[in-house]
Formats: sequence, C-alpha cells, structure tokens
Amino acid sequence: MLRIVSLNLNGIRSATTKGVWDWVAGTAPDVLCVQELKAQEADLDASMRAPVAMGGSDGHFHYATKKGYSGVGLYARRQPSRVITGFGVEEFDNEGRYVEADFGDVTVISLYLPSGSSAPERQEAKFRFLDRFQPHLAALRSSGREIVVCGDWNIAHQEIDLKNWKGNLKNSGFLPEERAWMTALLGAGGWVDVYRTLHPDATDDCYTWWSNRGQARAKNVGWRIDYQIATPGIAAKARAASVYKDVRFSDHAPLIVDYDVDIA
Repeated sequence: MLRIVSLNLNGIRSATTKGVWDWVAGTAPDVLCVQELKAQEADLDASMRAPVAMGGSDGHFHYATKKGYSGVGLYARRQPSRVITGFGVEEFDNEGRYVEADFGDVTVISLYLPSGSSAPERQEAKFRFLDRFQPHLAALRSSGREIVVCGDWNIAHQEIDLKNWKGNLKNSGFLPEERAWMTALLGAGGWVDVYRTLHPDATDDCYTWWSNRGQARAKNVGWRIDYQIATPGIAAKARAASVYKDVRFSDHAPLIVDYDVDIA
C-alpha cells in the first residue's frame, strides 16, 4: 500500500510543539504533504527538515518570499526521481504554494491554494490563481502519469462539505464561481475527488478545517477544504480514506488515503 497524508500545519514550528511528528511516526505515511509552513529555510531545525518520523530523508520545500507566510513541503521515505517547486506563475510561486515529486510512474504534489477570505483583493488573487492553475492541471492530466494533488484547496465543493452551507453562500471558499471551478475539474477535467469517491455521503466525518471562533471544532462546525485529487487510474486504487481528529495539531486535520500502489 501507498499511504499519502496531507495536512495544513498552520505553522510548522507550532505543529512541531504539538506533537505532530510523533503522530506521523505512528501513522507511517510513505509520502507526507504539508501546507502553510509559515517559515523559511533558516527557521527549520533538523527535526523539521529531515524528520526521523519520515525515515530521516530531507524534505522538499517551496518557501514564500514573505516571511512567516504560506509555504509547502513534501516528505517521502523514498527519494523522488525529480522535484519541481512552483508551477511557473511568478505571482503565486513567490507565495510558496507548490511542490511536485515523481516516484516511478506516480507524481505527488503538495498544494496550498490561496484563501480569499481576508480581503476582496485576496479573493481576486484567488480567482487569478484558479484561472492560471486550470491549464496546468490539464497539462498534468494529459501527461499520462498517475498523479495525486494533495493539499488545502480552500474550496468546499458541495453542500455536504460544510456544516453551515446556507450561511456561507456568499463567502470565500463556497462561492458559486469557486464551486463551479471544482465541478469542472472533477467533470470535464477528468480528475477524481478520492475521499468523496470512497465516502459519497459523509458529512460530519468529512470536515478537515474549523474556524477558531465560537467553539467551531468542539461543535464540529467544519468545512472539507483539504483534498487528494487524483487521476482516474490511481484514484481507482484508493482503498481507504479518513480524517484524523483525535489530536489537534492545527486548525486543519490530516487527510489519510491508502492506495493499492507500489512505488518502491
């Protein structure tokens, strides 16, 4: 089995103090995709750059130019044959949002899609990202490789993907344009939402993010915005998918998927 875990850390240093690496050691992913490092290279100690929990192999990172902002990483027990950081759009590559790694015939990507909730200008940036990222995804899809894109997509696709959908119809993350983009990706785009394929009717269990306001996590008033989106071949080999909620490492929860694939 190939176990892939995706987790928005909301700060790698913060998550480290909360015991995330002990959990990783027990979960034993083959590939771990993390988002929102909120750190630069100089901020990472050896336990974060090459965690023992991932076999001590060096991670692969895409840092934001702005300090303490964004950033993604990818750790793997097997050395990838190729690593690419960024997807070729300067505005967003400067924000550290993309790491791609090849393992045999399989490509795994750690992605952090912009949030538009902080200001109208950021929502416009999010729409620009969607416009520029769609052709990149199409090119990946046509490459013939099996691909899994893991990360925080900052979009809840359907009504069952968040608790209070009626109250969020005009809010970033559940806007009609964002949801339509995701529908097109999973329709004509040919990509597969792995968790939703295995759990087509899940509601409360599916949430991966909770606001820090109003006891949202305690009341499970959440959103499903973290996904593993895959090409059909490897998606069909997914055998189990779950969201781990017993211990809190950040405002997101880890998404774990096991694929009946060998990358050794």
